[in-house]
Amino acid sequence: MDRLKECMDRVLRDNPDYEWEFLLVNDGSTDNTLQQMIRLHNEDPRYSYVDLSRNYGKEIAMMAGFDYATGDGVIIMDADMQHPVDVIPEMLRWWEEGYDDVYATRKSSGESWFKRKTSQWYYALLQSFTSIPIQRDTGDFRLLDRSCVDALRSMREVERNTKGMYSWIGFHKKGITYEQQQRQQGKSKWSLMALLNLALNGFTSYTTAPLRMASVMGLLVSLVAFIYLIYIVVVTNVYGEPVQGYPTIMVTVLFLGGVQLLSLGIIGEYLGRVFNEVKSRPGYFINSYNGTRDHVN
Repeated sequence: MDRLKECMDRVLRDNPDYEWEFLLVNDGSTDNTLQQMIRLHNEDPRYSYVDLSRNYGKEIAMMAGFDYATGDGVIIMDADMQHPVDVIPEMLRWWEEGYDDVYATRKSSGESWFKRKTSQWYYALLQSFTSIPIQRDTGDFRLLDRSCVDALRSMREVERNTKGMYSWIGFHKKGITYEQQQRQQGKSKWSLMALLNLALNGFTSYTTAPLRMASVMGLLVSLVAFIYLIYIVVVTNVYGEPVQGYPTIMVTVLFLGGVQLLSLGIIGEYLGRVFNEVKSRPGYFINSYNGTRDHVN
């Protein structure tokens, strides 16, 4: 928190013409993060905090941040300060010129070659299946006008993919570049399974192409099976060749079984999203906002 306070003090010094509020979201931390947030709030009322009732994940924590942010513009930053405050004046300049979403794109990344390549392939594949312009090498570090924040607040789904939502809501966008800072402490909690889940959320949130692919695959398999049936009838009755038994049956059964399981899995992913959304539960609950329960949603 000392590093965060130091960076925010710099933001105040470099941008004195704005009225600032620093909203911190505690997503069910198990260390002394909440106590540090309370200390900052008591020392400086410009620091506000939302204490969620448990760990809901980054997407829901950002949803809570949008709900409780009060400014005309909102800048989203990670608390580990990998996002440099040096680019904030440029963000503000473009915002003043009329842009609603000033997003920051990384110039380079310290990630492994494999992770960078798979990310590039994923976004290229997702872009080919959806008409929404997908922003590459772009995360949550951006300045959003109140109009964008209100639009995001109106989207209450709990299975969220905020990176896609930024593109989906539209508005007047401007991209700038930045050099990502080294993490000062701790390590990333984005495991391989978490990244795979994020990728699946991206596909199931913004395109029905996997469902269409399952339908096309079923049609192709049926067509191949019909052609093979004709082939067997011809070679058996015309040429008198014996029909291959066990190997043919096993290959056919395993292939059709694999296609069916894949199709059921794709349908299950979409059905699971529908199941989670139709319950219409709130995205989150909070313990307190700035130490009180008066503003609990």
